[in-house]
Amino acid sequence: MAALGVAGRELSFYDAQLPTPAEPFRIELNGPEGATWVWGPEDAEQRIQGSALDFCLRVTQRRSLAETGLTAVGADAQQWLEVARVFL
Repeated sequence: MAALGVAGRELSFYDAQLPTPAEPFRIELNGPEGATWVWGPEDAEQRIQGSALDFCLRVTQRRSLAETGLTAVGADAQQWLEVARVFL
C-alpha cells in the first residue's frame, strides 16, 4: 500500500484541484521489523518521513494528518500530506 500511496501523489493533487509539483520528493518510511522503505532522490528538498503504517493510513484517509507521526519538509510535501489519497 505504501508504494501505491507514493505512486498516487499526482492523483492527490489532481483531486484537490492543485497543480502537481514538478520538484522530486523523497519518501522515507519505517516498515515492519525495522526495514526502511525509500523512494526518490537523496537530495530532494521535499521530504516525507515516518512510519509506513501512518503513511498507509493517511493515504487511504483512515487517519487525519494530525493523528499520525508523519513529518514533512517543504511546502509541497506538507500540502501532499494534507490532501493525500490513493482513490477518488
